[in-house]
Amino acid sequence: MKIYTKRHAIEQAFHSWTNGGIGVNIIFLLTGLLMVFILAFVVSNNRKQIRYKPILYMLIAQFVIAFVLLHSKIGVIFISLVAKTFERLMDMGMEGVNFVFSGIENKGESTFFLHVLLPIVFISVLIGILNYLKILPFIIKYTGLGLSKLNGMGKLENYLAVSSAVLGQSEVFLTTKEQLGMVSSKRLYTLCTSAMSAVSMSIIGSYMTMLPAKYVVVAIFLNILSALIIANIINPYELKKEEDFVAGTPNREGKAGFFDVVSESIMDGFKVAVIVAAMLIGFIALMALINAIFSAIFHITFQTLLGYVFAPVAFLMGVPWHDAVQAGSIMATKLITNEFVAMINLKAIAGGLSAKTMGILSVFLISFANFGSIGIIIGSVKALNEKRADEVARFGMKLLYGSTLASILSATIAGCFL
Repeated sequence: MKIYTKRHAIEQAFHSWTNGGIGVNIIFLLTGLLMVFILAFVVSNNRKQIRYKPILYMLIAQFVIAFVLLHSKIGVIFISLVAKTFERLMDMGMEGVNFVFSGIENKGESTFFLHVLLPIVFISVLIGILNYLKILPFIIKYTGLGLSKLNGMGKLENYLAVSSAVLGQSEVFLTTKEQLGMVSSKRLYTLCTSAMSAVSMSIIGSYMTMLPAKYVVVAIFLNILSALIIANIINPYELKKEEDFVAGTPNREGKAGFFDVVSESIMDGFKVAVIVAAMLIGFIALMALINAIFSAIFHITFQTLLGYVFAPVAFLMGVPWHDAVQAGSIMATKLITNEFVAMINLKAIAGGLSAKTMGILSVFLISFANFGSIGIIIGSVKALNEKRADEVARFGMKLLYGSTLASILSATIAGCFL
């Protein structure tokens, strides 16, 4: 009886290990981390100068963050609070939308532009007010300084990594207008990688209408450190003390008044909503055309073909093999279009995917890492410093490569706890 009980326990443990238990999670955590490291290492500017201790510290911090947010009571309460806050903000934003568009709205139907994009205008106003009151700059500055103690990187790098997660990839460069002309090319790459690996707080609420809130929150925190880890491998450098400085608040010359800030924030939010809508119209239609062409010639859609290309990457991240092709297709769609197109596609097939696949893909999608973002970042830098924009253009593809690896790293770590 004892022998049978012991054997039964061993068999159960083995079954748990090989069917999604902790053992499998650890194996795929290691394969994902190894894949990311190798892919970053082969394009490193200076492999001998890579500092492994700060990378290890940041990885440990990511494990702690992922565990706390996904598996602790404090994390559940925090995420619930954030989700309810943004849900309430989206509802408030809909008050204005309903007033203006209620006559053309189909009752009982959810319209993407009205219910997902236009509430961005209201959240943009709140961000503008928090900036005006110096609340956001205070939080960003001292969080960045705290991070610099953890990873030993420059104050500016950590400041921009945090501020990118709040302000987004365009607005964040307004905070570094003076510094752009002084930083080295290597530091500029790190700054741009953080900008492309982040998202804007103004559209977090929109993401939460399409993806589970917990994965959106986890991704925001993990991406800050993932971008810095990847930059540490691809783009290592030593920083002298005299070169280390921190940026300031967004520079809005001649618009210091409260209502000026509110008005500009309203217009900024509306521009974001319209731009995202236009990008969706163009990209979804373009994907339909490309899929039709590939189906007619090769009897397979372009997205499915890309799914096979990205399937091994998805599998090494921890996606079950039976979901790998579909997951790869979603990942590729995000890369060549944008995260919104990929989220819409993911929502359409969510019922056929495992919970683990949904979690990994959700975290992967929360960033601006796509081809279109290269142009956005170049344009943002060019508006402030034309010479530096030329440098950004030269490492544009490497920038996309690094920020995509950052998304893979975040998704791999989150997958370990799913």
